[in-house]
Amino acid sequence: MRWLLVEPPVQSDIQASLGAVGIPSSAYLAPILERNNEEVRIEDAPALDHNLEDVADVIRDYDPDYVGISALTTDIEEAYRVAEAAKKSDQSRKVILGGAHPTLRPKETLEECSSVDIVARGEGEEIIDEISRFEDLSRIKGISYRENGNIIENQDREPIMNLDSLPFPAYHLLPMERYEFDGIRYATMITSRGCPFNCVFCASSRICGKKWRGKSPERVLEQMKALRYDYDVKEIEILDDTFVLDKNRATEICDLMVEEGLDITWSCSSRVDTMDSSLAEKLREAGCHTVYMGIESGVQEVLDRLKKGITIEQARDAVEAVKEADMNVVGSFILGVPGETKKQMEKTIDFAKELDITLAQFTLFTPYPGTESYENAEENDLFLTKDWSDFSTLDPIIKNDEMSAEELKNFMRQAYIRFYLRPSYIWRAVKTGELWSLLKKGISWFI
Repeated sequence: MRWLLVEPPVQSDIQASLGAVGIPSSAYLAPILERNNEEVRIEDAPALDHNLEDVADVIRDYDPDYVGISALTTDIEEAYRVAEAAKKSDQSRKVILGGAHPTLRPKETLEECSSVDIVARGEGEEIIDEISRFEDLSRIKGISYRENGNIIENQDREPIMNLDSLPFPAYHLLPMERYEFDGIRYATMITSRGCPFNCVFCASSRICGKKWRGKSPERVLEQMKALRYDYDVKEIEILDDTFVLDKNRATEICDLMVEEGLDITWSCSSRVDTMDSSLAEKLREAGCHTVYMGIESGVQEVLDRLKKGITIEQARDAVEAVKEADMNVVGSFILGVPGETKKQMEKTIDFAKELDITLAQFTLFTPYPGTESYENAEENDLFLTKDWSDFSTLDPIIKNDEMSAEELKNFMRQAYIRFYLRPSYIWRAVKTGELWSLLKKGISWFI
């Protein structure tokens, strides 16, 4: 069989301005199909600057038996358009939709788009393997599909426990030269899956499960070496929800990188309660330059409402540990949490300035499907819109008691201005020669 795996074109002007963001999720599925002797092609539309018409041309010319599409909430409408294009050229072609949004709304996805035949829920490797081998869909766990005009939802599939058993992404099928940032060959990696925490705004645990699983340090290093030596990648962003959740594993990975003498720079994420000085020093020694932290608020009451399970003091300590190790800190902050006052939002901006982090990312509270916050917003009739393209964290989508939607969006813009256009911040960036780079990264979040 012939398969085409598609990353839909981006519609956001901000996304388009940032260019390719890294290895697409479809690259993790392609080697599974190749192992089953299937013919596979990846169409990474964002990396190739392809629009919907370009993707439709690829579908028509390649003429696949199956089209697999991955979608987040913000690009689900574009994924639907890709599915429709796939069916338009051949009604017998099977269309499979996976990713975060279809996982969390499988029945609705099939109802909203008649061109989708199958929804793959959660981790896709085992699902795609069985779809390629079995004709009887009823025996495949983790899928929802159409049968005789009805929507069938099969039993959930257990998360994949041994991540070392999975092949590396199909780099050979990707335009690796297109993945770069500031002129540096760049790639993303996922070294662990699952999240045991309970943040009300995050659906990660509902997509990959609450049990955290990590690749072995040796497997992580092997993948890094493949990127560095085979594809000349010099910068890696580790996209794990919490790369350092297992501190011993993170330390072992760092030790192996140092032992290898791997000439690569990288970044990762950490909760504020999983970072300390000794770990920060290890990360820096191994070439890590930036740690992303979900700080979210400068008010303990708001953090508790978000069920972050962290304290303000832990945030201060973690930021200080990373800064003392001479690494950058990117902190994320959420504004407009239900019940949050304008004064509390002001305190969050002041807290970001007090921490004096390298980059601050301010977003608006966005209840994604599958989260506790989404269910609460539904129950309390808080939604201003259900247009999925607006779920970007940059547009108000729920009612706020303190401000109108326009006032809240302007408040977020002011948060960026107040953080980045401080004389002390600009002077530091000038001294380090990073003024343009830092401003570009920061301002790109709210243009």
